[in-house]
Amino acid sequence: MIKEALIVKKTSLPKSRIALELEIPSDTCKSCVNETINSISRSAKIPGFRLGKIPKQVLIQRIGINQLHASALEKIIDKSWNEALKMESIKPLSEPELVDGFESLLKNFSPEQTLKITLQTDIEPKLNLKKSKGLSVEIIKSKFDPKSIDEALEKSRNQLANIVPVNNRPAQLGDIAVVSFKGIYKESKKEIDGGSSDSMDLELVKNKMIPGFVEGIVGMKIDENKTLNLKFPKDYSHEDSRGKEAIFEVSLIDLKEKELPELNDDFAKQSGNKESLKELKKDIEIKLKENFDNTQKNIKVEALMDALSKELDVEIPNAMIDIEVRHNIEQTAQRFAQQGMDIKSTFTPELVKSLAESTRPQAEKNVQRNLALKALSEKENITVEDKEIEEKMKEYKTEISKSPKQIDIQKLKDVISNDLLKQKLLTWLEENSTIKEISEKLLKSTTKSTSKKEAKTKSKTKVKKKESN
Repeated sequence: MIKEALIVKKTSLPKSRIALELEIPSDTCKSCVNETINSISRSAKIPGFRLGKIPKQVLIQRIGINQLHASALEKIIDKSWNEALKMESIKPLSEPELVDGFESLLKNFSPEQTLKITLQTDIEPKLNLKKSKGLSVEIIKSKFDPKSIDEALEKSRNQLANIVPVNNRPAQLGDIAVVSFKGIYKESKKEIDGGSSDSMDLELVKNKMIPGFVEGIVGMKIDENKTLNLKFPKDYSHEDSRGKEAIFEVSLIDLKEKELPELNDDFAKQSGNKESLKELKKDIEIKLKENFDNTQKNIKVEALMDALSKELDVEIPNAMIDIEVRHNIEQTAQRFAQQGMDIKSTFTPELVKSLAESTRPQAEKNVQRNLALKALSEKENITVEDKEIEEKMKEYKTEISKSPKQIDIQKLKDVISNDLLKQKLLTWLEENSTIKEISEKLLKSTTKSTSKKEAKTKSKTKVKKKESN
């Protein structure tokens, strides 16, 4: 007797998703049911029977045919799914989804009949890079600002400043005011959530609070009370407060000021462990220029990646974005753990859900970029040789030997390979693209002009549609 074979019909769906319609022969169904019964029989304990010696009908009567069929169905689906993947040479990105639902399938299940099911999963998308060479990008032309050295010195002076009391003058910008305040919404007279404090140290710097708050305290004397009529910005972080008028009753409890150290060689020793102020300035300049160069490089890479991503014709499967979101949340959790935070209590289901929603757009962008680089690698045949990986591995030789934990060498090689390939691809992309440096003013005017053209085009399209009706 010839054994019936599994029949598989594959259908492509949008977003790199496929459906597999499976016709599972009754022989497979009966075999899985018997395997399930035998498996349960070996471990089930029923008074009056030895382990493994329980009659089939007794076991069915005691456990129930529905439960037995449910366990067998799980085995049938899993077995048939894996067989179908091999037959069609499919590498799924996600667990299969049973289209009609398990309960419906169980209700109509009979091991004597052929079982028909449909399963869906996400797969690797087909990549089509429309263009790789000759991309053109525009970035803002920037030069290193020497003023940033003085700003860094001032920041360092502020960090090393002595805080001294003030009692002979009113508050002024730059002071540290100790204030108590209570805020209400002007219209509803309700208290503002988080809009009050019995005592708060507030550095009087513009844009530190909502517009007018710091400015209102400037000029006040200790023990003076003042009413501030203010308005929350329309883009304020707290949604309930946006654009609303508010009244704040403010009292100045105490006043302090920063006594800044002099910029001299002693300051250089205290601030940066340098022998002279000249040496400190040079050290700050080198670091700031390095940061500036890295920032400019990142801006260039971002622009090139955006341009390349736009050339990629692809339907990104949801599973890929889900994996990236999960990866981002895990990395966030690891950072929190390194800071000594309790992950279990911090990462509640509500927080995880909120993080998943807020990081999803960036995750989708990351996936698009990674796929664009993969497509570029395939199209231009850009690869990493084994000798390149081995050469890079030598840099980690000392670190590996001193590590208290056993390092997964293959995993390290994979990471190195990915990093080397990405660097190669970005270098190739830069060499084969046109990068124009333009002024910020010109970029804004170009953007405005483009927006106006797009608006006109949309307007014309609407008119044509109306005319055609």
